[in-house]
Amino acid sequence: MKVTAADKVTVDGRPIGAAEPTRVWRYHKPSGLVTTHRDPAGRETVFQHLPQSLPRVISVGRLDLTSEGLLLLTNDGELARRLELPANGWLRRYRARAYGRVEQAELDELKNGITVDGVRYGSIEAKVERGGASNAWITLALTEGKNREVRRVLEALGMKVNRLIRISYGPFQLGTLEPGAVEEVPRKLLKEQLGKDTL
Repeated sequence: MKVTAADKVTVDGRPIGAAEPTRVWRYHKPSGLVTTHRDPAGRETVFQHLPQSLPRVISVGRLDLTSEGLLLLTNDGELARRLELPANGWLRRYRARAYGRVEQAELDELKNGITVDGVRYGSIEAKVERGGASNAWITLALTEGKNREVRRVLEALGMKVNRLIRISYGPFQLGTLEPGAVEEVPRKLLKEQLGKDTL
């Protein structure tokens, strides 16, 4: 049975309230937290470190234990799933510090995609920012965001990632948000970026 906005639903005689408006927050995830509500290994989670004032939220995608940077949080599960879909074509931008030597020409080849251990990764734009003899900062932009994609691709080029920071997810930027800080995205900006029909 389809329930519309015109219907009134009650449980044991009590009306069910309307859904909460969709809200989205930017969170600067520090290294050392897992992006799950509960961790079987007992490690600290992102959700244990969020302010008590936040409602129950879920993450849009994940960042692994040692990755840092922008993690979007929302109170809308359907929106979270939609924003994670590669079909959206939303760029995820990262800065990776990695040991090893790599030429820009090798990174340019990633635009054609790469297969690592039988897993095919799509087009990645990568550029060396600055580097020393064996340590370099590399910026990367990709749309798929497969599990540990940046680490695996750079390892395939002989680089060992020792720091990984997500700096943007689609139109949302990490900006100057401090590690551990959380900030709600204004509703007006949400409507501009996601479209009125999405909210």
